[in-house]
Amino acid sequence: MNEKLITFTLENGLTLLIREIHTAPIVSCWVWYGIGSRNEVPGKTGLSHWVEHMQFKGTSQRSASWMDHAIARLGGHWNAFTSADWTTYFETLPASALETALALEADRMRGSLFDPDEVETERTVILSEREGLENDPLFLLNQAVQLRAFRDHPYRNEVIGAKEDLLALTRDDLFGHYRNYYQPANALLCLAGDIDPQQALSLTQRYFGNIQSQPIHKNIPAPEEEPPTFERVDLRGPGDATFVEIAWRAPKGNSEDFFAFTILESLLTGPSSLNMFGGGGISNRTSRLYLALVEKELSVSVNGSLNASADPGTFTINLTKHPARSVRKLLSALDNEIEKIQSKPVAQAEIDRAVKQAKALFAYSSDNITNHGFWMGYANSFADYSWFTSYVERLAAVTPEMVANTARKYLRPDARVIGVYTPNGEEPGND
Repeated sequence: MNEKLITFTLENGLTLLIREIHTAPIVSCWVWYGIGSRNEVPGKTGLSHWVEHMQFKGTSQRSASWMDHAIARLGGHWNAFTSADWTTYFETLPASALETALALEADRMRGSLFDPDEVETERTVILSEREGLENDPLFLLNQAVQLRAFRDHPYRNEVIGAKEDLLALTRDDLFGHYRNYYQPANALLCLAGDIDPQQALSLTQRYFGNIQSQPIHKNIPAPEEEPPTFERVDLRGPGDATFVEIAWRAPKGNSEDFFAFTILESLLTGPSSLNMFGGGGISNRTSRLYLALVEKELSVSVNGSLNASADPGTFTINLTKHPARSVRKLLSALDNEIEKIQSKPVAQAEIDRAVKQAKALFAYSSDNITNHGFWMGYANSFADYSWFTSYVERLAAVTPEMVANTARKYLRPDARVIGVYTPNGEEPGND
């Protein structure tokens, strides 16, 4: 497999990345836009996600059904995703259909209609999606915790947006957002697969080269490096289980601390996959918190979450309390395990196992052409492609001392938010 990344920049500012992978006659085409909920302002949350939905509603040249049927007839698949840091669209198709993908994405970059009736239909869809999430205790708990984990940074907001904003946003808000951010100078085109680079460049120039870029008015928030002040939030609602979420500040993806934190996470809760398309999985049953909390019947489950983000984010641990135990005892046992890592060097053998697990999960998340297309753009959303190619090497360089220092720096008991969701009718009995 060719590890080399070929880069071109068009005169209008569009950056083209090509990764040749000639293992199968397949190509994955990704367009990444530098816009996500991180760039939204109060009162306008949810714009990026809603605009993503509207990109499937048709252009002046292609109807929604035409686009969908064109991909299906070729035996391909397509989708899109909005995050805090980016919005991305992709098609994975037979290599001979690369031109179809490029023509479609160039058309969507400037030709989407935003029909007023479609806007209202989609408002109903997104509000329904939001209301469905509000029936999930874990969503409600995470929302409450994140609002307290950040003072002002938009990472505190849900990507889907606040309900009051979704009710108030207009077609002009959506179309203005689209026209401002969906242009070549704010886009990264990533092509992975059975590609002839010169042919790909020629097609890219044909379909994207005549799209002009205009000045982009982008809201870039100030990073919140400082951790949150300790706070506890208690929620009540329907259900039959008590959930606990703890959030600390985490380093941004392009920080040297991120790699030691990745190993720290693997030790505590098992590794997280950074790629939403990753196959396979790694059991967390050898992690310290699983052994200390689940095996000892203080918690029914334990999971951790760490993301590679453009600005410092959060590391969260989610626990489902055992019915016969208290939240107080559960948190005490959690703190005890963290203190062990902070005060006593972790054995090199345990570090090696954590590195092996993280490397295995990374390999699972890089096992097909669609995944490679993802990584090309994702790594560039917070760093550059060398972050991806050096990932395994940088994990292997993590030492026990680095893990202990990272735990002391970030996982402080006075710098976290603790959220507890208790079912209605159940006595807290935990403090």
